[in-house]
Amino acid sequence: MSLAERRPLGRSGLQVSAVGFGAWGIGGAAYGAVAEADALSALAVAEELGCNFVDTAAVYADSEARLGQFLRGRRDRWVVATKYSKQPEGLAATVEGQLRRLGTDVIDLYQLHWAPGPGEERLYDELDALRCAGKVRAVGVSLGTAGEIDRVLAAGRVDVVQVRCSLLDPEPLGSRLAALRAAGVGVIARSVLRQGYLAGRSPDDARGYVAGQDQRAAWAAAEHARVATQARAFGFLVEPGRTLLQAAARYPLSLEGVSCVLLGTKNGAQARENFGAVPAARLSPQDLAQVAQAQRKLGLGPPALWRRALRAVRRRLLP
Repeated sequence: MSLAERRPLGRSGLQVSAVGFGAWGIGGAAYGAVAEADALSALAVAEELGCNFVDTAAVYADSEARLGQFLRGRRDRWVVATKYSKQPEGLAATVEGQLRRLGTDVIDLYQLHWAPGPGEERLYDELDALRCAGKVRAVGVSLGTAGEIDRVLAAGRVDVVQVRCSLLDPEPLGSRLAALRAAGVGVIARSVLRQGYLAGRSPDDARGYVAGQDQRAAWAAAEHARVATQARAFGFLVEPGRTLLQAAARYPLSLEGVSCVLLGTKNGAQARENFGAVPAARLSPQDLAQVAQAQRKLGLGPPALWRRALRAVRRRLLP
């Protein structure tokens, strides 16, 4: 696998690079201040190294505007995804503003930033209308739970789902991947480095990584320590020529049906690491077997969730 390799995004008709550019960071807000020059450099390096897919949203501060500036004269080289996040002006009006900021007449993948619940089915009709009007090419949903995947699949109205997936988060994707493949729904994996812990940082480094303006600073110290300890359980994946970051990003890409992983990137140096080093090979079957064993030992996955729920019930019932 190389970054130049393109993967089909389900049955959407879109072909995307295995590693996509997570553009929330270049907005310069929730993930710390980012200079405009650094943002543009990150995108340029990603393009140079073969990336053709970028994911953003209107709520990512200046991200769409900076991306629109970068795309001038090179729009045809990129597959652009953005999202609707319940802006009060409504979906259609939000899209018009996004088209202007992005400097384009069509958005390749337009996603809802949550899974529509009861009473929100009209949003699917609005997405269809945008597609019929030529404003968007494919539609998707960014979601978080197995139940939400089930609900979106039952509706049968989207081309793509975006869902978290990492060495530390095999669920909900693991138990729903076969159903997504059967439906022809493309899968974008996000949060693959689990807030940087799967980039090989130590607990102290991780605390520094989420300090200051970074929204992840709200994590409690105990949560930092727990996640850092869990991340160390996958140290066996580090070997000559492969870092933990590389292995962590390749994990979702080794799952059949995953089209792309998103890596948040804020400057040229990060772009060279994310897009130059990651897409070299899938994890081997032996690696994946060891990963599954480590995940079971850590209590990850649906059986572990059931056991934790059972223990909670017992604590309430027993003296």
